[in-house]
Amino acid sequence: MLLAAGVAVLHAAAVLFMLTGSLLALRWPRVLWLHVPVSLAILALYLTDSDCPLTTWELQLRERSGEPGYDGGFIGHYITAPMGFPIEATSTQVGIYVVAFLPNLIGYGLLLARALRARDAVRSPV
Repeated sequence: MLLAAGVAVLHAAAVLFMLTGSLLALRWPRVLWLHVPVSLAILALYLTDSDCPLTTWELQLRERSGEPGYDGGFIGHYITAPMGFPIEATSTQVGIYVVAFLPNLIGYGLLLARALRARDAVRSPV
């Protein structure tokens, strides 16, 4: 069960990184080299309605240790269900996407603005 818990913690860290990576890149720009592929991989999983490999791994480890698994995915089990939001509800899905995209939209927007300011400063030195 300890290994399954470790995978769940790793999964939580991946979700947190996906949510905040672009904001972290404002301070540490090289974070983008990890954030962009992680975000694209997670987006591909959602768009293809595929199971997350970390969820699959956690459930396999739970089963091997004799612990019960759970139905659905990581976010539904650990985040929305404990708060009383059914993962299948449209409003819950919209909320998940807003929470996922908003910080990234802000972060990437600020990064773009910074890059444009830097480009303009190079083009017209004062």
